[in-house]
Amino acid sequence: MKIVRTSAFAALLCACGFIGSALAQDHHNMQGMDMGNMGSMNMAMGGDLVKLGDLEISGAFAKAMLPGQPVGGGGFTVKNNGSTDDRLVSVTSPTSGEVQIHEMAMQGNVMKMRQLKDGIIIPAGQTVELAPGNLHLMFQKVKTPFKQGDKVPVTLTFEKAGKVDLVLNVLSAQGK
Repeated sequence: MKIVRTSAFAALLCACGFIGSALAQDHHNMQGMDMGNMGSMNMAMGGDLVKLGDLEISGAFAKAMLPGQPVGGGGFTVKNNGSTDDRLVSVTSPTSGEVQIHEMAMQGNVMKMRQLKDGIIIPAGQTVELAPGNLHLMFQKVKTPFKQGDKVPVTLTFEKAGKVDLVLNVLSAQGK
């Protein structure tokens, strides 16, 4: 697991639109910052419901980026209506050189983010949300920065359910 110190990490998160400009002004001091609301975005804002086997995928979104920014973020909600677990094993997009599945969490005063190379388990009968501040998508080497109102095509690959194409609606970098 890679640990990134708060000043460099906060600058990256600000650039990705995962946290607001107030932190950009004081990215050296994250101590005492309430990170609990970062994943509370209303996931129903983006995309239509897509079904793949026992899985229902909804709320697909990406965040608008700054000009020249090579990294972007996004997410969606996936519900497993089946009786067996599945796993999101990879995500690809023609808009990016690579799409990584990440986990982010505060541990004390240190924000930790790591790539989940083995994917994310979608437990039977449960819902998993990918959103800023927790599990999320990280678009690496983005060819053209995402602008609010754009659409970002992705292909999700699940271990059991297979592949599905999805379109992420690009929301404001500031979010709600």
